[in-house]
Amino acid sequence: MESETIISKQFYSTDKTNKKEHTLQSSIFKINQESSKISIDKTSNSLPIFVLIGTFAVLFAGAFLVYKFQSDFEQFQLERIESMIGFPFLILATILFLFKAGVFLYKSFLYFKYKPIESVSDDLLPTCTVIVPAYNEGKLVWDTLLSLADSDYPQEKMQLLAIDDGSKDDTWYWIQQAKIKLGDRLSIYQQPQNKGKRHALYRGFKLGTGEIFVTVDSDSIVKKDTLRNLVSPFVNNEKCGAVAGNVHVLNNKKAMLPKMLNVSFVMSFEFVRSAESVLGSVMCTPGALAAYRNTSVFACLEEWINQTFMGEPSDIGEDRAMTNMILKQGYKVLFQRNSVVLTNVPEEYTGLYKMFIRWGRSNVRENLMMAKYVFKNFRTESKLGTRILYLDQTAKIIMSFPFLIFMFFFIATHPLLFFSSTLLSILIISSFSAFFYGKKHGFSESIWAYSYSVFYTFSLFWITPYAIVTAHKKGWLTRGLSEKKIEEYVTLEQYSQIAK
Repeated sequence: MESETIISKQFYSTDKTNKKEHTLQSSIFKINQESSKISIDKTSNSLPIFVLIGTFAVLFAGAFLVYKFQSDFEQFQLERIESMIGFPFLILATILFLFKAGVFLYKSFLYFKYKPIESVSDDLLPTCTVIVPAYNEGKLVWDTLLSLADSDYPQEKMQLLAIDDGSKDDTWYWIQQAKIKLGDRLSIYQQPQNKGKRHALYRGFKLGTGEIFVTVDSDSIVKKDTLRNLVSPFVNNEKCGAVAGNVHVLNNKKAMLPKMLNVSFVMSFEFVRSAESVLGSVMCTPGALAAYRNTSVFACLEEWINQTFMGEPSDIGEDRAMTNMILKQGYKVLFQRNSVVLTNVPEEYTGLYKMFIRWGRSNVRENLMMAKYVFKNFRTESKLGTRILYLDQTAKIIMSFPFLIFMFFFIATHPLLFFSSTLLSILIISSFSAFFYGKKHGFSESIWAYSYSVFYTFSLFWITPYAIVTAHKKGWLTRGLSEKKIEEYVTLEQYSQIAK
């Protein structure tokens, strides 16, 4: 049996050398934290106000130009109809629009049918293994582990595991500190080298003894009732194989991008996944917070850890892959709106597009995998809704290149018509997201839905096409240490040498 990592008492002794080391550690961690605060405090000035004002100025200008150039739009439509390529494309675009509109109405209908499952009593709660894989998260992992330990969940029924995936920063130190504070409630392990999140989770699954496995990202904070709400569906529904948590943005007060993403996340989870949950077909259980029945995990665990794409081991999309394999077994995958986790998201453009590329590649890979079973008899209940959801996702992937080509053609031939029509579309479509967020969480932040749509449309439109052509590429993209952090960080191995 694999033994738990033991923390050396000597490291925490009170001799002079260790006092120097501890002082040095504290100084370095303090520098890192203060530097971090300075780098992320981007909303202390008036820039967000100017961005919001600029957003609406641009959107209303676009709406005015559509009205102003109405005759030009009519002429453009006539040219398309008379064109050998334009007319078939117009028919295809119309069909796709009607399909997307129909799917949206269908999801709206399902959304109003959705109700989260209420928490069951302590006696009925199953045993639960919570796995926290960590890589280069620093003190964030400490906050994550303490929030989990503070959960309103019977201690005797919860096993908490933290697994450091060969971090290059002070993550292991903070995991050890959490162990000191929580004692036997927390078991900690360290991978001999960085092997990727999938392998860290695999080790956790192998070590876990709970009836339910819960995975939580090491930069996330859960609320007190999150865990019990998350696992309750397994008690009420024996066909439930996995449950997705409700992800909100933790750092949405620190920068503009998190503010925008917070609105987007609410739409993605509280609207889209609510609809998917009614069909028992949530397409992806998020890495930030997800729960799995242990039997459903063990039934596909070896296939999951050995998954390949185009002959190479899969090192991304472990959450979507696990969800896919559980759906394939005939289990239902649900969503719990009342199970909230707050997670950190990128605050700069570079980190954001890398995250989206990773998600996009995973989406391409897993849609191909899903095609192998979704039109077969993979479950006894109705499969029509699941197939509609799949076709909706696939249509977005397939049509990304044709619409990219059309976009560049439209810009080259009629730039004013393109920008004005696009901005009017954003104004109309984003109003739903803004209203949905505002009704749920207040209208003061909901207007960021418009800024996010403008930002995504004009700076991230290339993500899906790029993800398609690079779907074979490996790499997490956002897991490494930044150059700034590397310069500030001093490894634990160097502490004793510097102290001397």
